[in-house]
Amino acid sequence: MNPHQRDLSVGAAVSTDPYLPRHGNGGYRVQHYDLDLEYRVSSGRLAGRAALTALAERNLAGFSLDLGPLRVDRVLVEGRPARYRHGGGKLAVRPAVPLREGAPFAVEVRYAGVPRGIRSHWGAVGWEHLDDGAMVASQPVGAPSWFPCNDRPDHKSTYATTVTTGTPLTVVAHGHLALRRTGAGATTWRYEQPVPTATYLATVQIGRYDLRETPGRIPLRAAVPARLATRCAHDFGRQDLMLAAFEEMFGPYPFDAYTVVVVDEELEVPVEAQGVSIFGANHVDGRRTHERFVAHELAHQWFGNSVTPASWRHIWLNEGFASYAEWLWSEAGGGEPADAHAARWHARLAAQPQDLLVGDPGVRRMFDDRVYRRGALTLHALRRTVGDAAFFALLRSWTAVHRHGTATTGEFIRLANRHAPYPLDTFFTTWLDTPALPPPPVPR
Repeated sequence: MNPHQRDLSVGAAVSTDPYLPRHGNGGYRVQHYDLDLEYRVSSGRLAGRAALTALAERNLAGFSLDLGPLRVDRVLVEGRPARYRHGGGKLAVRPAVPLREGAPFAVEVRYAGVPRGIRSHWGAVGWEHLDDGAMVASQPVGAPSWFPCNDRPDHKSTYATTVTTGTPLTVVAHGHLALRRTGAGATTWRYEQPVPTATYLATVQIGRYDLRETPGRIPLRAAVPARLATRCAHDFGRQDLMLAAFEEMFGPYPFDAYTVVVVDEELEVPVEAQGVSIFGANHVDGRRTHERFVAHELAHQWFGNSVTPASWRHIWLNEGFASYAEWLWSEAGGGEPADAHAARWHARLAAQPQDLLVGDPGVRRMFDDRVYRRGALTLHALRRTVGDAAFFALLRSWTAVHRHGTATTGEFIRLANRHAPYPLDTFFTTWLDTPALPPPPVPR
């Protein structure tokens, strides 16, 4: 037993998220993560140093972090060795000197091992070893698979992520590339993210990628396998038009750039991260077959990434909005109008069980397709109820008021009421808090 592990009785504080109470911790807030990682693809071994800057929200004799089954070698608090206990997904820490409410404090954790995805209701999520690299898809609980953190969506932090790995490989992480230095057989990449980011949206992607960029006011970047470069150029070729359309509908793009990573593996669905989206090789075919996914993931940069749900029960604010963006892009990009998509999905949902509340689906059904599609229908019905001018003014106001913050369904309803000529509480109760599917939306 490590000598710093003896006589420790610090309980693992829990977050206030009723869906995932064992993920996230109370009593403090992390303001910044500085992650220094070394990854060996041949063995899948990750060695890390995580330096956290945090603020105590109350007097603390100890605190806990979320961390998966990696070996912890050392924990320092304010530069002094701290006692710790690591197990069951929690790293419980007792500093040498108790922490006072309102005081900033620094934590350093040294750790290593072969990271594995965090087991969840939705399979293993987080760090995944690939034959020629690694990928991270952390939503909703996978961040502790690769770094110690306070894993709750309502606590956002800034980041610096440094990764050293084999020179033939490319590293993409959230934020802007601040350093790339090549040494003897290894290259170090450092990304800095000054925009507050939820832990589940932090990412590292490692692989044999060609880096490409479409310059513009918002640079559009891509990291793609060389063999897929031509297909990717076509399938993502309308992103500039998509971005312009979404900025008109949703307000200014919330980050400095946008990067698409195409991994040379098959993925069930693409996944979003802060300023980054990850697609599988099966999502590119040179025919734009999956362009709806391109729209969906880009829209998440506003809905989910910049405006993040304060707890997981509000996930429709991510997925309903991104799903509706698919229909909006179809309409703007010369495809079917949103009315046609809404009618088709209403018919499909009417044939399915009427036993889910979009506004509170329950933890096991967070990612039920009905949350996505009935969430989109809710927004289409709202648009048809209040009219285009009020609806899109509401969306632009929503992304501005909560830019780089967190939000709840109640806050969206209150803002919607301010943009409507009459109260909408009954409307939202019917669409979000009632199992039975309402009639199809009809324009007033």
